[in-house]
Amino acid sequence: MKHTHWSPYLAGALLGALSWITFATMHKALGVSTTPVRIVAGVERAVAPDAAADNAYVTKYAGTVDEPKPIIEWQFALVAMLAPGALIGAKFFGNEQRDPEYVPDLWAKRFGPSRSVRYAGAFLGGAILLYGARMAGGCTSGHGLSGGMQLSISGWIFMAAFFAAGAPAAILLYGTSNTQSQPEPQKGAH
Repeated sequence: MKHTHWSPYLAGALLGALSWITFATMHKALGVSTTPVRIVAGVERAVAPDAAADNAYVTKYAGTVDEPKPIIEWQFALVAMLAPGALIGAKFFGNEQRDPEYVPDLWAKRFGPSRSVRYAGAFLGGAILLYGARMAGGCTSGHGLSGGMQLSISGWIFMAAFFAAGAPAAILLYGTSNTQSQPEPQKGAH
């Protein structure tokens, strides 16, 4: 049977099961923001080993030339499989007749129909989010999901702050008017 969306209950249960598996087998919480740091640190360790050895942040994630830490590990695999997994999920649960939406209507109304502007905005937003995640020592999945599942006070504070900042930011960017058009009632329909 073809569905048009994932059940939030099924998705939440699967995410919880994946979290149990990572805790049980790797003694790690789910998270993805460390992977780019690990890759960059590994490149620096390979290209400029002396500079890398003098940088505590780099050695924390990549180790040293004499005692290297793995760059490609379970979290790298998780990040690498996000896009293929999303594609599989979209094909399995997606609406095949829907055309790709390159510039959402809400974005186009506020910032115009340019794909380049949309992609640049998405890239910039992602870069800012990743920078903030590293400053905070973890990303939304690390602090919010994994922290929340462990009943971590910092995880719950993070999620509250995430929504407290996200709602005003959305209002600032897009306004408060309802831009969704409501369907016209059909005449003679009961």
